[in-house]
Amino acid sequence: MNKKVTIYEVAKSAGVAISTVSRVLNDSPNVSDETKEKVQKAIKELNFRPQVNARKLASKEPQILAVAVPSFTTPFFNEVLKGVKDELKKMDLDVILYNTGSKDPEEAVINFFDRGTADALILLSIDISETVHQHLQTTHVPIVLVNSYHPSYNYYVVNDYHGGYTAGEHLVKQGFENIGMITTPVSTRASAERMKGFKDALLNFKMNIDKELFVTGDTEKHAGFTEEAGFEAIYKYDRMGKYPDAVFCTNDTQALGAYHALGKLGMRVPDDIAIMGYDNIKFSKYLDLTTIDQKMHMIGTQATARLAEIIKNPTQELVQSSINPVLVERGSTQKK
Repeated sequence: MNKKVTIYEVAKSAGVAISTVSRVLNDSPNVSDETKEKVQKAIKELNFRPQVNARKLASKEPQILAVAVPSFTTPFFNEVLKGVKDELKKMDLDVILYNTGSKDPEEAVINFFDRGTADALILLSIDISETVHQHLQTTHVPIVLVNSYHPSYNYYVVNDYHGGYTAGEHLVKQGFENIGMITTPVSTRASAERMKGFKDALLNFKMNIDKELFVTGDTEKHAGFTEEAGFEAIYKYDRMGKYPDAVFCTNDTQALGAYHALGKLGMRVPDDIAIMGYDNIKFSKYLDLTTIDQKMHMIGTQATARLAEIIKNPTQELVQSSINPVLVERGSTQKK
């Protein structure tokens, strides 16, 4: 009774080929009503539940979408994945998630490709080195990049330089003079671009850049985009005995840790120090946190919709979109 029924047993019971069973499962018009009735009767009698790899045996359409992502637990990736999930409701694809990790995503991605388990790919925040590019080319499957870019692929990338510049511009226009930044202990393209844009804004407004006010936490988990890193960075200011008037955090999660550390040190936001984040994840609204909105859910839905388009027509021109994040101004940077 516990034995799993296979497509082969259905075919044998109905007296047809397994490809015919697959056509019936996919509601193909190329099956006679009489044959379809025999197959459906066998399916019902055997209580057959098709496996993923059998469902579309007669179809050339993709079955499995793989989403490769450095982390499942950070709010940024969660928001993008929600967008992917919402758009997938319109598509007949099964999904597998693959965690590449943040320390050596290239090796993890290559290992995943070598398994050949996916018919379509979305890659989140994974830099496309020449080695990764070569492996991608051998897959011959539809591919969309999210928050990374390469001239050979469809991609949707956030302009982190613009976001960092917008953050610096906002803090200067608010009247802050001693401005710092909590960066990440692990270098990533996103953190580097945000810091570059931020510094350029300060320079363009003739502000002094105090290198001591650019600090990192010690925790390298999730490349340092964590509450722990933000918490640790505030205590570095405390040990220096030197605080900025306002600090830009590389993401909202760092800002949450920074808030907590300042509270433990008896300081208030924004009375004693202004805090600004990056991402506009859900809790930022309830912290009254000024932040940069990356439109993460929108990017997830657009990337998935684009994947559906290139599945239908692989030869159409590439879509390579750079999205400018926008300022969301709240109370955490209101100068008193």
